[in-house]
Amino acid sequence: MFMADIAGVRVLYTGDYSREEDCHLCAAEIPQFSLYFNSEKMAKTIRRLVEKTLEVGESVSGLLVKKAFTCQIMALDDLHVFLQLSTENISQRITIAYNGAFGVLKHRLEQIFESVESLPDEESEGPAFRVHERLTVKYESEKHISLHWRSDPISDMVSDSVIISILLILILITSYC
Repeated sequence: MFMADIAGVRVLYTGDYSREEDCHLCAAEIPQFSLYFNSEKMAKTIRRLVEKTLEVGESVSGLLVKKAFTCQIMALDDLHVFLQLSTENISQRITIAYNGAFGVLKHRLEQIFESVESLPDEESEGPAFRVHERLTVKYESEKHISLHWRSDPISDMVSDSVIISILLILILITSYC
């Protein structure tokens, strides 16, 4: 249904895609009206940003949140209170059966990754090294190594590539034996 202006007469068109003839109804006289909106937006500062008194012209740095036609600016640290969600850090660990030499593994990973650093024995129990300051590879026993990392997208990608590299090294070791 839509309004059409045909030869100065406003007509309400109701096309219903049926085989019956279309119905044209003359529109009632509707007075012209206009709506005016105030384009000025106001945002309230909440929580930690309220604690600091601002001078005229001083800027506020925070997160703008629009909710129910209101705008609020809050500090990023206050977002968990507003959303009522909590964040957690996830530490991941995987143990892989590996019967090759630990030095060979480190050497192969040094060829692939830019940053592979040995860890002192005091920090870890036995030989270990860190890849890209995100992933720790530990020598657990003659048949096992373990990988430890805090979960985030980049660390997960590094761990995936290290795991694939270890599995490829294992395939090479078993194919030559």
